[in-house]
Amino acid sequence: TSPPPQNLWTTNVSLLFKLYCLTVMTLVAATYTVALRYTRIAEKELYFATTAVCITEVIKLFLSVGILAKETGSLGRLMTSLRENVLGSPKELLKLSVPSVVYAVQNNMAFLALSNLDAAVYQVTYQLKIPCTALCTVLMLNRSLSKLQWFSVFMLCGGVTLVQWKPAQVTKVQMEQNPWLGFGAIAIAVLCSGFAGVYFEKVLKSSDTSLWVRNIQMYLSGIVVTLVGVYMSEGAQVLERGFFYGYTYYVGFVILLASVGGLYTSVVVKYTDNIMKGFSAAAAIVLSTVASVVLFGLQITVSFALGALLVCISIYLYGLPRQDTTKIQPLLDTVSSKEKLIQM
Repeated sequence: TSPPPQNLWTTNVSLLFKLYCLTVMTLVAATYTVALRYTRIAEKELYFATTAVCITEVIKLFLSVGILAKETGSLGRLMTSLRENVLGSPKELLKLSVPSVVYAVQNNMAFLALSNLDAAVYQVTYQLKIPCTALCTVLMLNRSLSKLQWFSVFMLCGGVTLVQWKPAQVTKVQMEQNPWLGFGAIAIAVLCSGFAGVYFEKVLKSSDTSLWVRNIQMYLSGIVVTLVGVYMSEGAQVLERGFFYGYTYYVGFVILLASVGGLYTSVVVKYTDNIMKGFSAAAAIVLSTVASVVLFGLQITVSFALGALLVCISIYLYGLPRQDTTKIQPLLDTVSSKEKLIQM
């Protein structure tokens, strides 16, 4: 048997890797929020959000192919892997087209919501994706959450609401808004986020197929879906003004952040779980609010300090020892699964 120190070392490396991924994803998400907010407020010629979503999918596809090439070790093995898992697996492509469609809808709804709601109001409301994801986790993955974990989920939502409540009164959005359209868009985005994230987690953890192969399958479908979305929603304007109308270096930076963040998100989903991804995003909101204080002159209030404290406590409570979530639990019958949900 292996000596205890070696096991301890393996555990620590695994923990450090998870913390690294979560930290990077949090920092990328925080920077992305601030940069996106800037491009939607400061740019005189507003770019087409649907084209930005499409280009993000293309970049993520190329990055995933590059990482898979490094993983396989040679061009020959890369081509074999792509031939077997992409060209030779239409059923798998169809399976991954489900989250592709849902993620495309979610991303476009997020841009639509940000165009019609104050950024702070958007961020508060969008945190409803966390309990939505928790609910999908219980129903779709047959995974139980403790009462403490459920408590921490809703504590986090309360904390994020407090953090964002005051800044909502001083945001400098200079564009015409339709609040009802914004709230409708964000409701759709929340439902899409919960379902697609858990669906993708189930696909990832139900087989030994490489994470990067799964990403390539999903991004291929995503490119097709988002291209259709471009020409269905803004086709005439794109044909008239061009695909890259309104693009600046800042917009390019936002797209790059979205691409890198998307890849780290898939790693986090593979090795931790979807709700932890939600907590990372919530922590990013706190960081982006601090950045807004420095860059945009927002004022820290008592509600901000209390909300930040609640977020930190809820992250600690959720991270307390619990069942292994790197594998899918054996399927239980529907009755027992419903009983677990009711007992919480």
